[in-house]
Amino acid sequence: MTDDTDGDALVSRLRLIEERPLDERADAYTRLHRELAEVLEGEDVPQQDA
Repeated sequence: MTDDTDGDALVSRLRLIEERPLDERADAYTRLHRELAEVLEGEDVPQQDA
């Protein structure tokens, strides 16, 4: 996947979240935040060779 594809997927996901009722949006943004934080924090860990 390219950065553009990742960015497009994120924008699409954000649009879907924005269409939800407010209480559902809050939960969806919380889940998205956790997922993105895991990805970013995982970038700091050196990958082991398999």
